[in-house]
Amino acid sequence: QVQLVESGGGLVQAGGSLRLSCAASGRSFSTYSMAWFRQAPGKEREFAAAISWTAGNTYYADSVKGRFTISRDNALNTVYLQMNSLKPEDTAVYYCAARRLYWGSDYPLGGMDYWGKGTPVTVSS
Repeated sequence: QVQLVESGGGLVQAGGSLRLSCAASGRSFSTYSMAWFRQAPGKEREFAAAISWTAGNTYYADSVKGRFTISRDNALNTVYLQMNSLKPEDTAVYYCAARRLYWGSDYPLGGMDYWGKGTPVTVSS
C-alpha cells in the first residue's frame, strides 16, 4: 500500500511559478513510475507529466511541455512538479499518482495504482 500526499499548491499570478511536491509513504517508492494529473473546474482529469521508475524517462502533455518539469528524489520518497510560466488555463486541482514497475509512455487514468487527494492551483490573470 502506498499513500500519496501532495503539497505546494496555491494562488499565483500568470507568468509565475510553483513547485508541487508529492510525498509517498510505504515501501519501494523507487519501483513506482510517478505521474501528475490535473482536473480543471468542470472538466475531466487529464495527464500532465510523468517520470519512469528508473527516472530515465519523462513525459509531458503538449499543454505543459517546456514549462513544467517533473523530477523525483528516491531518497526522500518524493516527486516534484516545477511549474513555470503559469497560465490561467493551468488552474486545476493537481493529483499525484503511482504505478508500479511500469515502462510505458502512456499514463491512462485507469492504469494508475494509487492516487493522492490533490492540491489546488489557481493562476490569476
